[in-house]
Amino acid sequence: MAALLLKCYKPLILLCPTSTTAIHVPTHKIFISNNKNFLTRSRFYFSTQLGQSQSCTSTKGSGGTENEMPTRQQLFLHNTMSKKKELFRPKTPGQVGIYLRHLGYKVKYVRNFTDVDDKIIVRANQLGEDPIDLSRRYCEEFHRDMAYLHCLPPSVEPRVSDHMPQIIDMIKQILDNGHGYQIEGDVYFSVDKFPQYGQLSGRKLEDNRAGERVAVDSRKKNPADFALWKSAKEGEPFWESPWGPGRPGWHIECSAMSAAYLGYSFDIHGGGMDLIFPHHENEIAQSCAACDKSNISCWIHNGFVTIDSEKMSKSLGNFFTIRQVIDLFHPLALRLFLVGTHYRSPINYSDAQLESSSDRIFYIYQTLYDCEDALSQNDEATRSDNVPQETVDCIEKFNDIFCTSMSDDLHTPVVLAAMSEPLKTANDLLHTRKGKKQKLRIESLAALEKAIKNALITLGFMPTGYSEVLHELREKALKRAKLTENEVLHRIDERNTARKNKEFGKSDAIRKNLAAVVRKAQLGDQLSLLHYKQSTLKQLE
Repeated sequence: MAALLLKCYKPLILLCPTSTTAIHVPTHKIFISNNKNFLTRSRFYFSTQLGQSQSCTSTKGSGGTENEMPTRQQLFLHNTMSKKKELFRPKTPGQVGIYLRHLGYKVKYVRNFTDVDDKIIVRANQLGEDPIDLSRRYCEEFHRDMAYLHCLPPSVEPRVSDHMPQIIDMIKQILDNGHGYQIEGDVYFSVDKFPQYGQLSGRKLEDNRAGERVAVDSRKKNPADFALWKSAKEGEPFWESPWGPGRPGWHIECSAMSAAYLGYSFDIHGGGMDLIFPHHENEIAQSCAACDKSNISCWIHNGFVTIDSEKMSKSLGNFFTIRQVIDLFHPLALRLFLVGTHYRSPINYSDAQLESSSDRIFYIYQTLYDCEDALSQNDEATRSDNVPQETVDCIEKFNDIFCTSMSDDLHTPVVLAAMSEPLKTANDLLHTRKGKKQKLRIESLAALEKAIKNALITLGFMPTGYSEVLHELREKALKRAKLTENEVLHRIDERNTARKNKEFGKSDAIRKNLAAVVRKAQLGDQLSLLHYKQSTLKQLE
């Protein structure tokens, strides 16, 4: 069955559900629903209303006073249009188009699918299948992979095939306003009629090529003119229109969808960097041509996922599907790998980096599991209201970094790095002699667990249960090592027996063999915490 392609970009919006803004993100360049062919494309739009603000975290110091972190309502985002970082100001106070629930906004999340497309049609014809049915099937696969990655589902999910009236109406408006022309059933946008063309990409009109997806049509007035409506061709789906039967061009559907659900003026529009031109440039042109009040406050674009510094690409054959990746690595390890780099920076895919992410996410969940276990052995009713000042300082420092970094153009890597300190403090309290003797130890653990959990919830990393996800991470680690848990246990027992029988040559051989497998698969943290009879690696020393 088809799987999502881990292609060009990090999933900007879904990785960080903690921003304050309105977004239209074309994810067909983030994840494409197919393992061999680029088929169903999806796009994202967001709209929110301001709800009750939430403080980052509240803890109590040893004196019993509230040390409450104020909510950071200011968000700075890098705007592709201005080429600089700007303070985000919503068009309507308290109402924003985006996904940032953490700052107290009520979210309306709209994601649309392109289910009519040249490549979908070609593939459907090859399979002898209806293009819309094929698209629906791939949309379902897309949903499964997004669920694996803990990506939030949308409030509304419109499809292009269901919105032809809106698309046709927008094309009519563009023609009525003198920005387009018809040729034998095709309708084109005239870039010469829009002087601002190129404002987003910074390209001059004379430097622009025709749309990357189509050959130059000699009938066009300017080679850069792009299709708004394509006349019907044999073997293709079509819809009736004032210009004859046909279907939409690539760009118009996005403008029509965003206008239908967010209006012509909204806060943030985003996507991958290679969509800046021509896709987003064309969206600006056609939206403004249809309505002179069209305006988007901020354009944000995310970097490529690369392999050996080259962009992942089907044409280069250097891509992996999500299903291929999560067959060996836990989906939350993949999510951590993606969030671990700032969204505007390129991120280089490698198994070694995914191994590192797997170890890190295992460490995080193991710490929280141990905290939960320790707290379960203590009656909550008997706990003090106080928390040692040292713990309070640790938590407040982390909360301050979290709020400041997420408000500063969504700097998720800084947040993940800052989480190291509360995790270390919790592990010291759990496992060191000094930590176990600390006064108000349980109160500190409860406060630390809450702070770490709050951050993970905001970043989309909370599993249904720690025990379950730790088991899944261990199973993936063993699969990468081509081992089963029983095989590891059996080899350890064999070594122990050999040592008892003073067969030290055999014992050393088993140890070296198993240790080599562990090192080769880079499974240190995950295998060292497998909860076997003792730590696996300890028994290999």
